[in-house]
Amino acid sequence: MGTIPCCGRISRGTDVGPIPAASVDAAAGGTGLISLAGCDVIHGTASPRAVHGDGEGPPRPVFVSPFRIAPLAVTVSDFDAFVSATGHVTTAEAEGWSFVMAAHIPPDAPVRGHASGTPWWLGIDGADWRAPSGPGSSADASHPVVHVSLYDALTYCAWLGVRLPTEVEWEHAARGGLSGMDFPWGNDESEIWLRANVWRGDFPASQSGFRNGTSRVDGFAPNGFGLFNVIGNVWEWTSGPWTTGDQAVSARGGSYLCHESYCRRYRVSARSRQFPDSTAGNLGFRVAGDPCPVRVAER
Repeated sequence: MGTIPCCGRISRGTDVGPIPAASVDAAAGGTGLISLAGCDVIHGTASPRAVHGDGEGPPRPVFVSPFRIAPLAVTVSDFDAFVSATGHVTTAEAEGWSFVMAAHIPPDAPVRGHASGTPWWLGIDGADWRAPSGPGSSADASHPVVHVSLYDALTYCAWLGVRLPTEVEWEHAARGGLSGMDFPWGNDESEIWLRANVWRGDFPASQSGFRNGTSRVDGFAPNGFGLFNVIGNVWEWTSGPWTTGDQAVSARGGSYLCHESYCRRYRVSARSRQFPDSTAGNLGFRVAGDPCPVRVAER
């Protein structure tokens, strides 16, 4: 495994302050969420595929209270409706730039530099959720929205009356009813590119004739709970801190940049350390919610 992760942490390096809380209203919004019953689960892993130092283990028993979670990541179309209704300006738009994979930028892209230790991540002026590769590019409405910070995701959640999943909730939902497995379908890693949107080629070079990038949010078969693309495609924000008291936050699921020769973070227990203001072309989110309230019929 290489010393530099293909999908490692990138930050704007600013003093971002405390993480704001999402506004949660279980009675509003959140239509189409999948309800999962409360149960005891094993959170974390002892898998030999785990990335040392990422805090994936040790596995420990945790009770997960009932909750709901979206089967799909938030799409460009979903986010466009939010922006149209609220006028929200994302972190990337306000700052004027975001990180883009080098292979995705046009020859004349306005490059301001690259992320420390990850030369394939370039800061591109004008890159945001509408223009994921920079000026002149466009986002597919059915793909996950990217270049969204934690602040953007929480503001979206507040508007819809939902929230971000906790790490335990996210991992439990991503496992799809399987326990102790590396992937939503088991431990078989062969032909993983047929089951998830992960890097094809010899990273950071793409396979000949193939452009690595985001795919439709429902582009691969769902897991046992009905969730699509929980590994690969884009990292997903959670509400969980990287470590207790840490300003950094954990994103889950890996992305289209993950490759076995480097980070191998396309597993259900994999984690990525992100700061709340981080934005990039492989960072999105899905929403969660509390259980629907039980209505008692009047007599």
